[in-house]
Amino acid sequence: DDICQLNWKVLTSSKAVGVVDQRKAMTSISSSLPPLLPTIDAILVLDGDGNRLAGKYYENFLSAGPIPFSDPKKAAEIRASTEELRAAFERQVHAKVNNVAARSDAAEVVAVAGKTVVFCGGSSTINTGNVSTGDVRVVLVGMNTESELVLAHYTEGIYQALSHLMGGVTDRGMVLDNLELVLLLIDEHCDGGIILETDPNRLAGSVLLRDEHEQNEIANSNTGGAPGGQASGSMSMPTNMGEMTIAQALKQARNQFLTNIGSRDGM
Repeated sequence: DDICQLNWKVLTSSKAVGVVDQRKAMTSISSSLPPLLPTIDAILVLDGDGNRLAGKYYENFLSAGPIPFSDPKKAAEIRASTEELRAAFERQVHAKVNNVAARSDAAEVVAVAGKTVVFCGGSSTINTGNVSTGDVRVVLVGMNTESELVLAHYTEGIYQALSHLMGGVTDRGMVLDNLELVLLLIDEHCDGGIILETDPNRLAGSVLLRDEHEQNEIANSNTGGAPGGQASGSMSMPTNMGEMTIAQALKQARNQFLTNIGSRDGM
């Protein structure tokens, strides 16, 4: 019996070691494989002075460390240190891109702190027609191993969507007045560093809660919209509640509430 128990212990321990070795091998293989999709480290919307108007950092990029929620004082210190690191990085970015204008269809690429930085915007006027556009830049930060062409495509897409939402005027005041649209645009464009959508029309339509049919109608029509990229007429919403997203349902409820208030006040 003692010999049987000893053999059983040896057998089970060897199996456990084999499982551990197998898991280590799988982890090593998965970590060495390249990601299926290019990822980015940050999206920044900077004004002409390099101040961040909006933006997001992903995958703990320029983070001072994990935030201990059980220690509010330590958490505040880490948040402050993280903000200092990111502000210093943004100053480096501004020093590189200052006085450089990039068209919406031709992003510029620079290297900052070992990262690939791609941006659009920064021009106060357009050469053709001298039309005012503003000096706001959209900046995407990626690894130095990422394709510059791919990052440029991402940047051009989100910048064109921003210009559409802002009615073609991408200056500091317009962006701050429509900050909620800018934040929604960033979320529609990227989630956790993974790019979700690059088409400018679809991005703007998602932010404004337009479906694909409405986007095609607006793209084919010659009538202008209201400032900020919103159509002057009312937008039709899905009638089936099961087909609605949460945002669409909330928008329809808000519109119905405002309609009821207006009808009551007019009586």
